[in-house]
Amino acid sequence: MWQEKNKELYKKFEFKDFKEAFEFMMRVAAVAEAQNHHPRWQNNWNKVEIWLATHSEGKVTDKDRRLAGAIDQLLARPKPAKLDEAKLYTDGGSRGNPGHSAGAFVICKTDDNVVEKSGFYIGITTNNQAEYQALLKGLQRSAKLGVRKLNVFMDSELIVKQLKGLYKIKNKGLEPLYHQAKDLAADFEETSFTHVPRALNKEADEEVNRILDENASVI
Repeated sequence: MWQEKNKELYKKFEFKDFKEAFEFMMRVAAVAEAQNHHPRWQNNWNKVEIWLATHSEGKVTDKDRRLAGAIDQLLARPKPAKLDEAKLYTDGGSRGNPGHSAGAFVICKTDDNVVEKSGFYIGITTNNQAEYQALLKGLQRSAKLGVRKLNVFMDSELIVKQLKGLYKIKNKGLEPLYHQAKDLAADFEETSFTHVPRALNKEADEEVNRILDENASVI
């Protein structure tokens, strides 16, 4: 149970060994990044201690309680099994273009059952840069899940056609993101990119808007 003391939430976790503790920390890091709220923590072999506080407020807030609940959920549900083949839906959006932006990805089995979904706040950027950032995160996570054959679906026709070599990269700011995406995609045995209408990319789109709404106080 989380304890509130010294204007922080605190909890100590204990695992079988260091490997299990480190894997837990990696999963916590992904959740913290998605919520754009980061813990103070300490690891001693099989033990992990976590402190949560909203420093700008100088106290425990709903942001800390939400992250604490998400951390507890990591232990409440089993780790996702490695996948041989998967579908990856990604989306990015900017309120302003350029403006405050977020990205999201949804990893599914081939029957469209969701394996993992994540959204994250990016900061000030453009729609296309946000689209690429979401794709990069999705490709990285798919690789960690052991996916060998990946089918990527995006509602950005521009990005898909750039990745397929049908459009040239005219915006210099997109070039490094494009090359990162191509390098990550090359690590899979098979990778395909397909443009879909937004209605078929609904979960990723909703996650982007959820993250932007949560960060409305800074927008």
